[in-house]
Amino acid sequence: MPKHERSMDGVTALIVPGIGNSGPRHWQTLWEQNHPRWQRVQQRDWDHPVLDEWLRGLDVAMAGWPQPPVLIAHSMGCLLVAHWARRASAAVGAALLVAPPDPQGPAFPSTARGFETVPSDRLPFPSLVVASSNDAFGSVDYAKQCAVDWGSAFVEAGAIGHINAESDLGAWPAGFVFLTQLLATS
Repeated sequence: MPKHERSMDGVTALIVPGIGNSGPRHWQTLWEQNHPRWQRVQQRDWDHPVLDEWLRGLDVAMAGWPQPPVLIAHSMGCLLVAHWARRASAAVGAALLVAPPDPQGPAFPSTARGFETVPSDRLPFPSLVVASSNDAFGSVDYAKQCAVDWGSAFVEAGAIGHINAESDLGAWPAGFVFLTQLLATS
């Protein structure tokens, strides 16, 4: 395990995937495998997200944490966190929000229900939005606006697609650095 990952041994984290549940080559899965104390939100249907169902799944996952976890969200998971934060009472340590998709964009999945609008409320916890300059699911400008609305810091990570398994990032060491930096400033 790289030195910067060992520094996360005391961190509790909740992985919040998007559509498809971040498969075996996705950086979220690789991070979770390297950190046995980290957990993943479970959803009934990963391919046909319904906001109310996904909110309940996040509620269940958030119950019973001994300390406020860090949320590590990707794609639709970012939108889920923004919706959840509007009504949640559970404490969150911080949130890494990677590649938020634009519901008004041409690539937004037609199978998603309830995600058509994105909350513009400031998140009640420290957060960082990370975007790619060539993400088919959401532009850099869209991600920057999400960061402004949510009160998040913002990082453009370069031309790395949707920052998923197809981006061929492996365990995405640069993303882990972003997480480390977020936690250092939280």
